[in-house]
Amino acid sequence: MTVRRIRAAAAAATLMGAAACSAPGGGAGGEGAADSVVIGIASEPDTLSPLLGYGKDGNSKIFDGLLARDAGMKLRPALASSLPQVGNGGLTYTYTLRDGVKFSDGEPLTSADVVFTYRTILDGKTNNTSRSELDSIKEVRADGDDKVVFTLKYPYAPFAGRTVLPIVPEHIAGGQDPNTGSFNTEPVGTGPYVLTGWSKGEKLVFKANPGYWGGVPKVKKVTMAIVKDDDVRATRLRSGDLDGAVLPPNLAATFRGDGARTAYDAKSYDFRAVTLPQENRVTGDRTIRQALDAAVDREAMVDKILDGAGRPAYGPLPIDDPWFAEGVERPQDLAKAKRMLDRAGWKAGGDGVRAKDGLRASFTLFYPSGDKVRQDHALAYASDAKKAGIEVKVESATWEVIEPRMGNDAVLAGFGSSGDPDFGLYTLLHSSLAGDGFNNMGRYDNPAVDKALDTGRRSQNTETREAAYEALQRELVKDPGYTFLTHIDHVYVLADRWEGLTTQVEPHEHGFASGPWWNLQDWRPKK
Repeated sequence: MTVRRIRAAAAAATLMGAAACSAPGGGAGGEGAADSVVIGIASEPDTLSPLLGYGKDGNSKIFDGLLARDAGMKLRPALASSLPQVGNGGLTYTYTLRDGVKFSDGEPLTSADVVFTYRTILDGKTNNTSRSELDSIKEVRADGDDKVVFTLKYPYAPFAGRTVLPIVPEHIAGGQDPNTGSFNTEPVGTGPYVLTGWSKGEKLVFKANPGYWGGVPKVKKVTMAIVKDDDVRATRLRSGDLDGAVLPPNLAATFRGDGARTAYDAKSYDFRAVTLPQENRVTGDRTIRQALDAAVDREAMVDKILDGAGRPAYGPLPIDDPWFAEGVERPQDLAKAKRMLDRAGWKAGGDGVRAKDGLRASFTLFYPSGDKVRQDHALAYASDAKKAGIEVKVESATWEVIEPRMGNDAVLAGFGSSGDPDFGLYTLLHSSLAGDGFNNMGRYDNPAVDKALDTGRRSQNTETREAAYEALQRELVKDPGYTFLTHIDHVYVLADRWEGLTTQVEPHEHGFASGPWWNLQDWRPKK
């Protein structure tokens, strides 16, 4: 975790978009009360129900899991009173619940709530696209009111890390359709905060839970303002309309010299990559994918787009991850890209764009509107591809437009999960999940990669798992289903009015739960 005070002078930056007139939480962000905070984030969740995937990686402010992760990502007890007892050769995990925990409506937490949560997610009728993450579970049952026993189909080494999943109250959610019920927007949990209002597309407002088992938070009111455009978010932070915001590195840098704010840099597993759908006649060509991998200048993207706040991505795991396969790093090599295309029969045309058997080496690349970092990645990628004779037509669109086209068109996507390689790689690459929502967006299908993923998931032997994930990463170099570009640091700027703020190593999902506010319940106003 790196925290840096923004003091160095910098030239003024021109920021696009108009500042809002008043803070969404009801007061000026920079001069607001010390026990309230207004934070600008880029997007809002589709649902607040863990049954549909909300908060699955932990850190929800409304809910708690059996376990949680501390600042160093080490698992610690949350709703469970201790770490699980593991038995039967790694096939059973037994959790004992913490005494005296209540949901925010005053009802007690019991083992039945835990069983209900997991069984509902595992039910095929529940629209949870993360269900495959719990594939190892054979059965979950209550042993009295305070014990829960998970029986696994196979020993799954990182299973405890899956139990950060938030627990919901059966007495409320059990009487509703998990896909359409009011619980999706009116949640009740055991967490440090309670949702008091949600204006879709504008803001979510929370108040401190007075009955929180971990102690009543000092920050009493939290407003998450939905500001999709990066430039507008920076403008509103500068005007004092927001106390803090998630910002791209280049915009965070414009706050240098502002001694009233602090920047927080969080390392992450979050990468930017271009999906290369195998169903598309151009991106489905392995030589095209290999040439794009060789043509891209990852170092330049880190330096120019991320202002150094990131690392080149040579695969889905960051280069400083202990599971990273050494030796797969590769510099830009345009000469190699051109040689491969020449040998495969992709010949340059009069306009510089290659073609083979009448098919032009041209495809569309979408990025989500308002995301400056993805836009810059997409444009740089297209520029590099053009040098090799491949035309990439960059377009911005909303996710509503992009999602139906993901099977055939490329997308500047973001993924990455912390905790264990299985957590991020399986849903990204396994062929069984091709086209399953945002899982395996590129419809990647490689039997060697599937085998490595299955081995890594089902083995408890560390050396076997290491060998599997190393083989997977080397196979991705030979047969890239994505062009991996950068691993980005998450950067936040926040008014300097609180103590106790820290960051974690973060997954792709950030802004709403991760960030310096992952431990919001521990903040204290500065005296």
